[in-house]
Amino acid sequence: AIELDPNYAKAYYRRATCYLQTLKYKQAIADFKKLLTLEPQNQLVRMQLDSTQKILRKVEFEKAIEVEEEKSAVERCLEIIAEGGCEIDKGYTGPVLPKNDDGKYTINAEFVQKMIQWFKDGKSIPRRYVWEIVLGAHSHFVQEESLVNVDIEDGMTIDVIGDVHGQFYDYLHLLSLTGEPNEKHALLMNGDLVDRGSWSIEVIVTALAFKWLYPRRMFINRGNHESKEMNRTYGFEGEAKHKFGEQTYKLFAHVFTEMPLATLVSATKPPEGPVKNAILSPDGRKRYFVVHGGLFSKDGVTLDDIRQIKRIGQQPGQEGIMCEAGLLWTDPQELPGRGPSKRGVGIAFGPDVTKRWCAANGVTGVIRSHEVRQDGYSIEHDGLCITVFSAPNYVDQAGNKGAFIRIDAAGSQQFTQFDAQPHPPMKPMAYASGGLASLLM
Repeated sequence: AIELDPNYAKAYYRRATCYLQTLKYKQAIADFKKLLTLEPQNQLVRMQLDSTQKILRKVEFEKAIEVEEEKSAVERCLEIIAEGGCEIDKGYTGPVLPKNDDGKYTINAEFVQKMIQWFKDGKSIPRRYVWEIVLGAHSHFVQEESLVNVDIEDGMTIDVIGDVHGQFYDYLHLLSLTGEPNEKHALLMNGDLVDRGSWSIEVIVTALAFKWLYPRRMFINRGNHESKEMNRTYGFEGEAKHKFGEQTYKLFAHVFTEMPLATLVSATKPPEGPVKNAILSPDGRKRYFVVHGGLFSKDGVTLDDIRQIKRIGQQPGQEGIMCEAGLLWTDPQELPGRGPSKRGVGIAFGPDVTKRWCAANGVTGVIRSHEVRQDGYSIEHDGLCITVFSAPNYVDQAGNKGAFIRIDAAGSQQFTQFDAQPHPPMKPMAYASGGLASLLM
């Protein structure tokens, strides 16, 4: 549109908002400035320009002072705890995190249930409890490879959950449908637990509590929103600092880098019924590659390549294997081959790419999230690529359903849809950076 009419103001505005949503602040600023030369009295654009410039200054300042610290956020929190700097307020009357015989904090199902109700009532737990829960999950994440293997034993099921995005009250409804993790039932959250929704803390703390309590039945993949750049813009950084302080945010930011990048969910029983042209594992079983974004910018990437990615302490950014290669950012497309992403970050991959990769790796299908689907899920690429999205009526605007996928020991899939639930009167993006919530939704 700009090529056809260099003075078409609306095109500059739309391009600026796209740049902003993909964290390309300098390009957004240039378009806002051009728009103001066309419409010098447009006070809304002037305000958006000012807000974007403030975000850019903050980002550049943080990059300038960011030095690799000798201690990680985990080590620093443990040090503060040892120094007595993170004690429980004597006036606290909520759920009590239990201790073991050595006087160290532990966790049980009773505490988790009471904590969830406490959150539902709009109350907060002590910062010390948040740290203990995050550290408890950390102790398990660091033992997992970048590609986690989950075998579905006979009589067991696993539910794959897509983006939740801080929609806590919808997450509680979702858990009432899936059931909580137990010996015969596992949950796999496929990234983007935080940002946009204004109860991201409650969502992530609940999920990490289950990870600490049921480490072999609660699995969490990293999404593109489990990253500093996205958290800075889309609300989680502001929410974490508002509710529990800067050191708590640093702890979350580090533990996000410890989350595995993908999960290989494998059936242990032969497929039920005719398999037709299904791609099976070398031992004749169905198995699914579950990842937040999708497939890769090049052919030849193997499961072992993903397993060996050194992820801890790494931010995905907008290039490199976690982004460009596909794990956290890419989307499927209808056309064959690969193409530019409509997001401006990562690439899009076609049905032929999916089929080649699944055949080469003995994978029955790819299950990914990352995109809103009106029905909560969609089946694409001749059944080889499934998108599942679990944030109904996304940001209180999209009107979509949420969904999850249940997989049993034979690799059979069952889809469940659900609707959004009422929540307290707080808008999405309440903690978003620089007052740009309306632009970023």
